[in-house]
Formats: sequence, C-alpha cells, structure tokens
Amino acid sequence: MSDDLSPVEPQPAEPDRSSPFFALNAAVLLEGAGDQGVPSHYGNPTIEQRTLEAGNAIVDLSSRGVLSVTGPDRLSWLNSITSQDLTRLAPGEATETLFLDQNGRVEHAAKLIDDGVTAWLLVEASEAEPVLAWLTRMRFMLRVEPEDRTAEFATIGVVGDRFLAVSAEGGDNDIASDNNVAEDNDRASVGNDSSLPIADPNGVPLVWRDPWTGVTRGGHQYAQGDHPGEHLPWAEVLVPRAELPEIATRFPAAGSLAAEALRIVAWRPRFASEVDERSIPHELDWLRSAVHLSKGCYRGQETVAKVHNLGHPPRRLVLLHLDGSESVLPAPGSIVRAERQGEWLDVGAITSSTMHYELGPVALAVIKRGVKPDAPLVVFADDTSIAAAQEVIVPSDAGAVADIPRLPRLGAVKR
Repeated sequence: MSDDLSPVEPQPAEPDRSSPFFALNAAVLLEGAGDQGVPSHYGNPTIEQRTLEAGNAIVDLSSRGVLSVTGPDRLSWLNSITSQDLTRLAPGEATETLFLDQNGRVEHAAKLIDDGVTAWLLVEASEAEPVLAWLTRMRFMLRVEPEDRTAEFATIGVVGDRFLAVSAEGGDNDIASDNNVAEDNDRASVGNDSSLPIADPNGVPLVWRDPWTGVTRGGHQYAQGDHPGEHLPWAEVLVPRAELPEIATRFPAAGSLAAEALRIVAWRPRFASEVDERSIPHELDWLRSAVHLSKGCYRGQETVAKVHNLGHPPRRLVLLHLDGSESVLPAPGSIVRAERQGEWLDVGAITSSTMHYELGPVALAVIKRGVKPDAPLVVFADDTSIAAAQEVIVPSDAGAVADIPRLPRLGAVKR
C-alpha cells in the first residue's frame, strides 16, 4: 500500500471522437473549436472552405442537439413562448426562433422545421438538455410532448442543393474529379446517387434552409447595403444517425471550421458564439430572421418593441478585418479596445474568428454602440496587439424606428 497521500490531479476528459467522420484521412479535432465531437478539418481548412462554398462538400454537425415536439398544440404553444410567428408555418418551411427572458435577453435559440405532425428543433450541443427541460416545464395542460431525439437523428450541413436530391440524369450531381477534399478524404466517387438519406419520418424531408438569406416575414434588418448573408444558401439536414458511417464514406467532407468561416463572413450570429448573458436580438441584427415584430404576446416582447421603436441597442455586432502580420488569430473573448483622447479603452470582445480564404483573418465582435465606425481598434490576444478595422453590421443608430420626437421637459427654458 502506498504512503503517498498527495492529491491526485484530475485528468481532462477525453474528447468525443465517436463520429465516424474521424475515421477519414487527416481528420483533426482542435481544442477549443466551436463544434466539439466532430472533425474541425481534414488537413486543409482553406481548400475546404472553397469546396464547401461551391456546394461540393458536406459538414458533419452530428454533435449538435435535435429535439422534437409532437401534439396538436405544438405550433401555437411554441408561438406563445418564443419570438417568431409560428402559427402559419407550413410543413417543410424553415424558420428560427429565440427564447427570451422577461427583459428581452436571449436565453436559448432554435432552428425549427415542422413536418405537419412534429416540430423539429435544431439546437447547439450544450443546449439540448436545458431547452428540453425548459419546454417540459412550460407544458402545463397543453397537448404537446417534447423529446430529445439526438440519439436517433444527426445534423449534416450543406451549401446549396447538390446533395439534397438525385438528378434525373445524374450528371448535375457528379463530383468533379479535381475536388481536393474528396481526394484528401480518400473516399469513393459519389457517382450518380449523390443525395443524402434525408430523414422524413412523417413524409416531409427534414431540411432546414437558413432564413438568413433574406428578411423574414415580420422581421427587420439593421444592416445596410448589400448583405453577404444573401449569397450563402446554407442548409442543415437531419439524417438517421445509423446512416452516418455510410455517409462518411460516400460524400466529400469539409470540417466544421469551414462552416464557421462561411458563417462569420455572412455576419450570421450563432447562439454558442455571439450570445452572452446580456444579449438582446437587436445587437446581433437577429430581428432579420428570428423575431416577428407584430405577433402576439410572448416573454420579452416589451423590450423587443421598446428598443426597436424608441431606443437603441446598447451594443452592436461588427465584422473586424484584422492585421495578419503577427500571424495570431484572436480567440473568442479577446478584448477589443478603442482609442479615446490618447487612452485605449475596452469597448467589446471577439465572439468568433477565422482565417478566411479570401478576406484573410476576420472576426465577429460585439462592441459598444457609441464606438465610431472609423475609430482605430486594437484586439489583444496572447500578449499581442492586433490592429483591426470594423465593417459595420448593426449601425450605431439602429432602433428608434418610430421616430417619435422628444417632448420638451416641463419648465425647460428655450434659448
């Protein structure tokens, strides 16, 4: 028996590598990547970005959560407790919705598709349990049944329609012979049968098409000018989880970092990255796709309406173009500072960052509303200061759309 009574250091948990995509050539899981449990890349993230953007690869997102809500009251119930108008949601129509607290802050977010029998909620991996618990608490006497279906169904990300249907002649769905990702993954040619085995338990294929490509009914966009999100036809497909091993061998794959890069340059907020305990939808331009401004009452609606009509969001989302000379990519949480009268002040933080194949190092950040669009910014990461220029997403004057003039204070003296 050992006399050594020194405390045993806890060992970090082994990362989840259960996805069959880890069996592919050069599959890498990066510590700290936004999606754990799936490959971050397969050896060349830059090539994977280009291939994914062209619609010639799929992304394993099988670590994310899948919830279902059945019952005849499902849509009216979800409509009453979330930010989106779901009462007119047609079978197969995709949307997204936010769960807000009483002060309008974002507590949860879900991508949603209904198949006429069941509402399917696609959520972050860490959100499956808390969202299910919240839905279960809110059931009351309604005819709804929320369940966690992650063990049955897995999420696959795609750009465009190449892998969503089989062409009658097959020619349009063939993978080009010079597809670097397919070669690096050392997989067989997809050939003519290039359609993913999309789950359709109630006769409607479960394909969630990202509404970020435009302003949804009842929504509002703060961003001005040409919007990069309009050019990214992103979709997330539910497939039977039992089909993942075959999918991994049949389709060319890009890593989750490629999907993140395309998301970032499309200014697309993500719950796991851009949301903190203070976030309201306006700060992230999320009224564009996740909020209906004229629907009935729901928790947080008063704040949503007040900020949009009368006030301004206290912070705003920006895209930062970073100086790449130091070869340092700031991690989420890195402090953003602005110069004011010769002093550098903290004005925000990085939420997501990437090395984009065309734009170079870029990042999404949430900063204070009052920071001028042309203000010199510096990001501090790993004891390195990185110069940054902001591309405005949410303008500093966002909100106050009602344009109600201020009333003069009683007794004020006009000069």
